[in-house]
Amino acid sequence: MSGQNVSFSQRKTKRQFKPNIQRTTVQQGGRSVRLHICTRCLKTMAKV
Repeated sequence: MSGQNVSFSQRKTKRQFKPNIQRTTVQQGGRSVRLHICTRCLKTMAKV
């Protein structure tokens, strides 16, 4: 996504919102797999 940084003086400059990607180890099918996964997905997996 894109948006704007807004300073105290209300000047606006372009910026990007990037996903929070983390490198983590996950159990899949009884074995450990190292993945690059976003924190929102990681939180969802922890609930299940």
